[in-house]
Amino acid sequence: MDTQARMTICLWYNGDAEEAAQFYAKTFPDSSVGAVFRAPGDYPSGKTGDVLTVEFTVMGIPCLGLNGGPTIKHNESFSFQVATADQAETDRYWYAIVGNGGQESVCGWCKDKWGISWQITPIALTRAVSDPDTAAARRAFDAMMEMKKIDIAAIEAAFRG
Repeated sequence: MDTQARMTICLWYNGDAEEAAQFYAKTFPDSSVGAVFRAPGDYPSGKTGDVLTVEFTVMGIPCLGLNGGPTIKHNESFSFQVATADQAETDRYWYAIVGNGGQESVCGWCKDKWGISWQITPIALTRAVSDPDTAAARRAFDAMMEMKKIDIAAIEAAFRG
């Protein structure tokens, strides 16, 4: 018996937690689908034998998908933030999420088709907006505020002035 406390993020889905977990596992490194538990009895949004919970990992973060039904909706108060090394990685994650029924937002944010918010954040952006040169950081920040998907070359150009 495991007696060590551990934290798991529980995400609410409307019957498609297993599909979401499989998408995350194929899209992000260090991600996988674990145990799938079926309901031992009927519940408000499902029947005996329906998938109730799915254990999965997203980029090393343990998660539990709960098929709780349509009552609770996701919002931007929770998001996964993915630090990307370059434009190719930024584009790959962005287009995987948006291109699979997701939705673009602003400043590097997007939502997957299940309503989970993602911040696809290049490391170059984080470095630029936190630089001690406040004028350069401000130019990079202002450039980011005009973007949906982050364009690293445009951030770097704005930073340089």
